[in-house]
Amino acid sequence: MSSHRQHLMTALDALDRAFAREEPFPVEGCTYCYGERELAELAGPLHLISDDMVSSVAQEVPSHWDDFPRLYRRLTPRIIRPAVTGAFHVDENLIATRLREASWTTWDKPLADALRDVWSAWWRATLHTHPSPVRIRETLSLVTVATGALRPWLDEWTATRTPAADAHLADLLDDVMFEYEITDLHLGFYNEYHATPELLDWLLTDARGRVDDARLDHPYLRELHREVSRRPDSPAPDGP
Repeated sequence: MSSHRQHLMTALDALDRAFAREEPFPVEGCTYCYGERELAELAGPLHLISDDMVSSVAQEVPSHWDDFPRLYRRLTPRIIRPAVTGAFHVDENLIATRLREASWTTWDKPLADALRDVWSAWWRATLHTHPSPVRIRETLSLVTVATGALRPWLDEWTATRTPAADAHLADLLDDVMFEYEITDLHLGFYNEYHATPELLDWLLTDARGRVDDARLDHPYLRELHREVSRRPDSPAPDGP
């Protein structure tokens, strides 16, 4: 196991310890979708909650629960570990959105700090491993939407000059350039983060010399880059 992967495992173990203080509590919610047995399971010991039940809660809308933030907070270690290791079959965009809806940045400092450490360790491990357990776009989307910031992750990518990081760059470019999605790219399950201004600027400046792709020289992208650089919220010109 690489040192970066080991650092991620260490951060996940620390996440488990930080959240161990979250005690079981009576869970109430939509009795049409969840019976008494399921609600009792969610109110019991964390390690006895089935993987299927954890996945169900991770995908469910907050209105199904009387206290969604507390329930999601308690299940966070069971959601995040499989998510960042590629063993969770729930959309990464949805996980990021649900974390925001649970207001994770307002949780007690040890909990929020433990999550921040996982984001950083996961991103570093991803940039040093190709292929990675989770596709680069989904990883970037989750950490961006969850933290509300894209540029810090791009800056670390700029500073990471490894074959794995360059391979991920090529993968991301193939993804966002399909049908020129980069011209109006939103991240998050509800498209809450408009990534085009920052990501396009990064691709055409900091990252340009690391990938040989003629699509980045399209005149429309250059025009759009000039436009969003002047006025980030301005409408894009007509597409290619």
